[in-house]
Amino acid sequence: MFDILIVGAGSSGAAIAARASENPNLSICLVEAGPDYPDLSRTPRDLINSHNNSYTDHDWKFRYEPTTGRSVAFPRGRVVGGSSAVNTTIALRGMPEDYDEWAAAGNPEWAWDQVLPAFRRLERDLDFGHEPWHGDAGPISIRRYPRGELTTPQAAFLDAADRLGYPYCADANEPWGYGAGPHPMNKLGRLRVSCAVGYLAPARIRPNLHIRSHSHVSRLVLDKGRCAGVEVLQAEGGIERLNARLVVVCAGALQSPALLMRSGIGERTQLENHGITCVREHPGVGKNLSDHPALSVVCRGKDGLKVDHDAPIIQTILRYTSPGSDKRNDLQIEQISFAGKPDGPPMFAIAAVLEYQYGRGEVLLGGADPLTAPIVHNRFCEDERDLKRLVGCMRDTLGFAATSPLADMTHSISFPDPARGTDDATLETLCRRFSASGYHPCGTVKMGPENDPLAVVDQYGRCHGVDGLVIADASIMPSVPRANTNLTCIMIGEKVGEWLRTRPTAYGL
Repeated sequence: MFDILIVGAGSSGAAIAARASENPNLSICLVEAGPDYPDLSRTPRDLINSHNNSYTDHDWKFRYEPTTGRSVAFPRGRVVGGSSAVNTTIALRGMPEDYDEWAAAGNPEWAWDQVLPAFRRLERDLDFGHEPWHGDAGPISIRRYPRGELTTPQAAFLDAADRLGYPYCADANEPWGYGAGPHPMNKLGRLRVSCAVGYLAPARIRPNLHIRSHSHVSRLVLDKGRCAGVEVLQAEGGIERLNARLVVVCAGALQSPALLMRSGIGERTQLENHGITCVREHPGVGKNLSDHPALSVVCRGKDGLKVDHDAPIIQTILRYTSPGSDKRNDLQIEQISFAGKPDGPPMFAIAAVLEYQYGRGEVLLGGADPLTAPIVHNRFCEDERDLKRLVGCMRDTLGFAATSPLADMTHSISFPDPARGTDDATLETLCRRFSASGYHPCGTVKMGPENDPLAVVDQYGRCHGVDGLVIADASIMPSVPRANTNLTCIMIGEKVGEWLRTRPTAYGL
C-alpha cells in the first residue's frame, strides 16, 4: 500500500514524484510503461541527443488523423522522462493570458500570477535568471543559442525577420515580449535536460520514492466510488495489483483519457460499445482535444549549401499576432535547419504554426484491450477562425522564403508547389489537407467546476465523483497555451506536487 501511486513518469509525473517525495512521511510509487535509465552514462544516444527528436526507439507507435482521411505517426515518449526525454527541448511558457483564461473558466488557482511561481521554481535560466519573472535555481536548465552558435539557415532566418520589420526578442519567455530571436531551450550542449535528468536523478536516493519501469497500467481499480489502486500488465501476461491511498494519473493527453475509459470513466455509450461497464459517466473524457496545427514551406538549397543533419534542428522563433486578432502572439514561425534526407539535395524548412486554436478534436477508445492504441482525431482547420489565421501565417512564411538572406540560399520551393499558386483558396486547401500536429495535444480530461459539462476534474486535479483519483498532466489543460507544452506540463507537476507535499489532507492523505 503506497500513499501516492503516480501513473506515468513524464513531464508532470516526474515533477510530482520529486516534489511529493520531499515529504518523508509519504510513500510514493512512480509507474512507467517504458524503460528506465538511472545511469546517465548508459542512457541511449537518442535520449541524450537534443539536436533532434527521438522518433522511434522510445515511442508508443501511436497514429492520429490531423485532418479528415489522413493517418500519420504521432510520436510520444515511452520511457522514464516521457515526452520530455524525446522532444525538441523547446522551453516556452505561453502567454499570461492563456492561464488567465483558464482561471476565468472556473480555475482561479491557474491564473498567471498563481502559476508564475511554479514556472520560476522549475527553471535554472542561464541567461535571464536575474529577471523577476525567471528562476535561477530550478532543476531544468534553460539557455538560448548565441549568434555564433546558430546554423546558417537559423542565422539567415533572424536576418530575414529583421528585413521584414519584425523586432528582435532576446527572451521569448518575457511575459510581454514578441518578435524574432533565439529559442529558450532546456539543453546543455547535446544533453537533453529531461525531467528524468532534472527531477528524478537527484530524487532517486530518497527511500520513500519507488520507480517501477516496464509496468503498463491496464486499468484503475475502482471500488464503491473510490480509486483503490491500479492493475499492471506483467511481462509474462499476468496482472499485478498495486494499492494506493491516492492514484495520480499522468499518462498524457492521449493515454490518460484512454486509461479512464478502460476503467469505466467516460461517455456511457462509448464505453458500452466496447463492452465496458460505465462506473462514472463523464461525457468530457476524450473530448476537447486542443493542439497546434502547423504546416511548413520546404526549400531546396542551392548547390554547395551546407546543410548539416547532425546540427540542432531548431534554434530560433518568431512570435507575432495575426492582423485583427485579439489573441496576442497567436502565430509562430520557426526555422528548421534541415529537411529531406542526409544523402539527398540540401534542404531546409520554415514552419508556420497556429498557436491559439479555437477548434477541438477528440480521443476515442480504440478498444478495451489495454495494448490497443487510442484513436485520435484532431480535426485541424475545420474551424474557419483557425483556417484563416493559419493561411495568413503560411503566406508570411512564404514571405520569409522570398526574403534575403534565406532567398539567396534557396534554389526552389519544394512545398507548396509554386505552380499551383498562392491565392487564398489554394492555401486554404493546403491547410485543410496537410496541417499536422505540433505534437502538443492537451485538454482531453479538462479541468473545471462541476457545472461545466465537459469538466472531468476540479482545479486541483481531483476527479469529479471519484474519490482517491487525481489527473495531472496536459490532459487537464482547458486549452493549449501559446507555446510548446513541455514547460506547462512541468509547471502542472510542480503545482500539484507542492499541493500533495504541503496539503496532503486536501487529497484525503
